[in-house]
Amino acid sequence: MAKPKVLMTRKIPVEGFEIVRGCSDLEVWEGDGSVPRRIIIEKIPDKEGLFCLLTDEIDAELLDRAPRLRVISTMAVGCDHIDVQECTRRGIPVGHTPDVLTESTADFAFALLMTAARRVVEAVDYVKAGRWETWSPTLFLGRDIHRATIGIVGFGRIGRAMARRATGFGMRVLVFHHEPIKSDAEFGVRVQPGDLDFVLKDSDFLTLHVPLTPETYHLIGEKELQRMKKTAVLINTARGSVVDSKALYQALRDGGIAYAALDVMEPEPIHMDEPLLSLPNCLIAPHIASASVATRAQMAVMAAENLKAGLQGERLPHCANPEVYRTR
Repeated sequence: MAKPKVLMTRKIPVEGFEIVRGCSDLEVWEGDGSVPRRIIIEKIPDKEGLFCLLTDEIDAELLDRAPRLRVISTMAVGCDHIDVQECTRRGIPVGHTPDVLTESTADFAFALLMTAARRVVEAVDYVKAGRWETWSPTLFLGRDIHRATIGIVGFGRIGRAMARRATGFGMRVLVFHHEPIKSDAEFGVRVQPGDLDFVLKDSDFLTLHVPLTPETYHLIGEKELQRMKKTAVLINTARGSVVDSKALYQALRDGGIAYAALDVMEPEPIHMDEPLLSLPNCLIAPHIASASVATRAQMAVMAAENLKAGLQGERLPHCANPEVYRTR
C-alpha cells in the first residue's frame, strides 16, 4: 500500500524527520532559506500532509491548490502564519507545538534583557575594534537588573516563566494580561497586575509575550513608546509585528527609550536596509529564542507526531483547531 505523500518545507532535527519519513512518502525542500511560496504551490496538489514552519504562509489560495490535504503540522507554537479558520472550514486539523519551548524561550528573553542592560554587544564590538586602551570608571555604564522593575506584557506560560526568573533577581514584577489574574499563588510568584499604561510607565524593562492577533498587531507603537521611561529597555521574543518598528527606530534614535533587544522582526528575515540595524542601542537576533538542542528536537518530534496522527486519521496530540473534530 502506498504511503501518503507529504511535503516538508525545511530540513528539521533528525528525531522528528525519521518519524515523518517512516510514515509517509516524503518530499523535503532542500534549498537554502525559506521555501519560495511558488514551490509550495507547485508541489502541494498531490500531498496529503504538509509539515511547515512559521515562515510559510498557508492561506486559502494555497489550500485551493491542495485538494487532497488532510493534515497540516507546523513546528511552532503560534499559528499566525496559517489561516486556521479556513483550515477548520475545510476539515483540516492543524498541529502545533505548545509548552515545549516555554523555558528555553524565557531563558533567551532574560538573556536578551541582561545583555541589553549591561550593553554586552556594544562592549564586545568595542574590544574587537581595538579601542580598549584602559579601564575607565565611565566605560559602557549599564543598568542594574537586581531590584529593578520588569513589566511583562502577556502572562501565559512564557510570561510566567519570565516572572519566575525576575523574582530570582529580586525584581518588582508588573503584569498586563488580557484576562484577569486571580492570585499570585496561582503562578507561584508575586506579581502586580495592571493596565497597559501602568505597566508601560513604571517598567525599567518591558518584555513582550503575546501571540500575534489583530488586537496585538503593533501593540507597542508611537504612543506606547512615549509612555515608557527614557531609560527603559524593550525586549521582544513574541512576534515582530507586535512592535511598530518605525516607531521603535524613532524612539531609540531620539532617546525616547534607552535600548531594544529583539529576537523577532517584521518582516523576517530582516531587510538589510532596516534602519534599526544602524543603531548601537538595538540588538537583533535571528529568531533563536527556542534554539536549544533539546527544545528544537522536542519541537520536531511533537510536530512529526501531529502529522503522523493526522495521516492515520487519528486526533492530533496538539491541535490548534480542535473544533475541526466537531465539524466532521
